[in-house]
Amino acid sequence: MMNMESTMTQKPGILKLGIPKGSLENATVDLFRRAGFQITVNDRSYFPAIDDPNIECMLIRAQEMARYVEDGVLDAGLTGQDWIAESGAIVQPIADLVYSKQSFGRVRWVLAVPESSPVQSVRDLEGKIIATELVQTTNRYLALNGVRAKVEFSWGATEVKPPILADAIVEVTETGSSLRANNLRIIETVIESNTVFIANVDSWKDEAKRNQLLDIKMLLEGAINAMGKVGLMMNVEKQNLQAVVAVLPALKKPTISNLTDENWLALNTILDEATVRTIVPRLKAAGASGIVEYPLNKIIM
Repeated sequence: MMNMESTMTQKPGILKLGIPKGSLENATVDLFRRAGFQITVNDRSYFPAIDDPNIECMLIRAQEMARYVEDGVLDAGLTGQDWIAESGAIVQPIADLVYSKQSFGRVRWVLAVPESSPVQSVRDLEGKIIATELVQTTNRYLALNGVRAKVEFSWGATEVKPPILADAIVEVTETGSSLRANNLRIIETVIESNTVFIANVDSWKDEAKRNQLLDIKMLLEGAINAMGKVGLMMNVEKQNLQAVVAVLPALKKPTISNLTDENWLALNTILDEATVRTIVPRLKAAGASGIVEYPLNKIIM
């Protein structure tokens, strides 16, 4: 393992934080921005700047993150459940953060074969060749199903290997579009994964660092809670209150406060952004006025 500790600050109180380089990088930087941290990535450096003097960041591939956290090179980092399982690293999970490079959901590692392949299940791959970057997890999946096949590590472009270089692949997907574009058919899901905020075991035992990590956890979870949500505020006459409230989703209880005019109330609520375009005209028709939609960065539960 390369010696990265010498390139990172050893001052007490500095939290060494790993940011996943690659497909999750932009989504992670944006998540931290929503949480209140400004991270600036320089293409020529593996050490992004962050506007918190108590945190020092380093870009690390998600595949290697758990190992560096386990070894203490990093106090904490963000990586996928898939890569934690693949590496076998012993780390302290802090929080499941369900986001990915394209969406707010989980990703799947799937077993896929060419459209023309007769293979219908993993059991049809006895004695065959499977290409993947997730070698250990694939081997465990095969063993679980009593199948003996040759699993080869793929350095990239895994989708183009069947049928000439492999009979099947295990590849990560969010939507399946890349697999379909390469004329591949998904036959089974090997593992589902989401991003996890993890810590070094010894760093987690340090009270000051643990408290710092819990603060970051709260802010990151608040940022994820706010994804796809907006705030909506409006004024309503008391006589129209029930009609306006009836338009809102049943589980959304608005905050209601009095205005200086005793006949009017202010109403504030949080909604799924996708529903606003259908609800706002109905709110207006029910008697709401001064309707303002505003973005949300964090919702702290």
